[in-house]
Amino acid sequence: MGIFEYAPAPESRDIANLKDHYRPFIGGEFVDGSGEPLKTVNPATEEILAEVGTASVSDVDAAVRAARAAYESVWSKMPGRERAKYLFRIARLIQERSRELAVLESLDNGKPIKESRDSDIPTAAAHFFYHAGWADKLEYAGYGPDPKPLGVAGQVIPWNFPLLMLAWKIAPALATGNTVVLKPAETTPLTALVFAEICQQAELPPGVVNILPGAGDVGAAVVEHGDVDKIAFTGSTEVGKLIQRTVAGTRKKLTLELGGKAANVVFDDAPLDQAVEGIVNGIFFNQGHVCCAGSRLLVQESVAEEVLEKLRYRVSTLRLGDPLDKNTDIGAINSAEQLAKIRGLVESGDAEGAQRWTSPCPVPDRGFFFAPTVFSDVHQSMRIAREEIFGPVLSVLTFRTPDEAAAKANNTPYGLSAGIWTEKGSRILWMANKLRAGVVWANTFNRFDPAAPFGGYQESGFGREGGRTGLEAYLDV
Repeated sequence: MGIFEYAPAPESRDIANLKDHYRPFIGGEFVDGSGEPLKTVNPATEEILAEVGTASVSDVDAAVRAARAAYESVWSKMPGRERAKYLFRIARLIQERSRELAVLESLDNGKPIKESRDSDIPTAAAHFFYHAGWADKLEYAGYGPDPKPLGVAGQVIPWNFPLLMLAWKIAPALATGNTVVLKPAETTPLTALVFAEICQQAELPPGVVNILPGAGDVGAAVVEHGDVDKIAFTGSTEVGKLIQRTVAGTRKKLTLELGGKAANVVFDDAPLDQAVEGIVNGIFFNQGHVCCAGSRLLVQESVAEEVLEKLRYRVSTLRLGDPLDKNTDIGAINSAEQLAKIRGLVESGDAEGAQRWTSPCPVPDRGFFFAPTVFSDVHQSMRIAREEIFGPVLSVLTFRTPDEAAAKANNTPYGLSAGIWTEKGSRILWMANKLRAGVVWANTFNRFDPAAPFGGYQESGFGREGGRTGLEAYLDV
């Protein structure tokens, strides 16, 4: 029996104002998409939430034409201080509707309501607030005295942080004077379409933002469209490579934020209890559906057993279940397809000889759930140490020296993020300099700020999002 017993504390799903049917948003209006409608599913219950009209190639063309017209007639000509007013208005409306958005996100995505409520939605609003501040200061951003927008930005986002990824993409694009055609993930389109309502509330000029639900063919049509000037993609490395091949030789500017297999490195002088909390947050936040998740734990040999003991105990206290329950730590896996992938990689870990420990927490009979799992005795050649699992599964390796830790941490085709746990500032700086990762956290993990650039190296993509640096991707410099 755990230390505490928690009574159920469910958030009301009625707050989400769920509709039976949602439609694409083109030219400032919700329209009937000519694609095949899809049904979006609650991954915690497998129930159908709503029917969503999807776009076709002709709808993509209509959206790009609307975005181009808005760019040329209104948005690119508008003074930055006026664009900023719209972004501030959007940020405030996200805050005003934050509870509705949080519940809808948890229903559609499966993540715990406390993460949607306390992390996703506030950070999405923060991105619009932050970039609104840049809209009238671009000439001071270091990109020349008169930086120009690119034009129409085509953006494709993933299912793990639906509204937050939208904010990461749309806020800098609008602040710099571009217009947007965005395709949300097939399994999580609902908060993007409510964001379209927010654009209407904010009286954003028609065509500045267009939202096109659909499957991969819609995203491909956005990427391939001849009148799109910039492509921004967050998702798998495989799809990112396809996009890069598609835009090669064209005038389109491209940024890619792709997969990861981050190393979280714990030295023997680290504050171990604090490190365990960081390890748990690094891999089990959002069910491990995080591209920068600390999915490879590297622990110095002398403290490995102690860390594993503390870690197993802490993981055993995590509560798995209803995402709308405010006490839930681990929600549902986003889809049956993703759950099958996680199970397949876990089975490969068993087959290759790693030692699996799974939390004894009860798992619901219905829905897509996977209990938090920790593998020890992992070798670098194993699939679970090389491939992105994108689920609540941690692989633990050991090292003896700092040089060995750096070598093992860099032994990956990815390079998105990393973590370092030690009391020595000199070791933090030395290690951070050695690691080939776009973001390196020290004695913390998964800390984000709109003012800080984020992005990777190698097969984790290229380009940066956020901060002054992230503005460059949307400017002609």
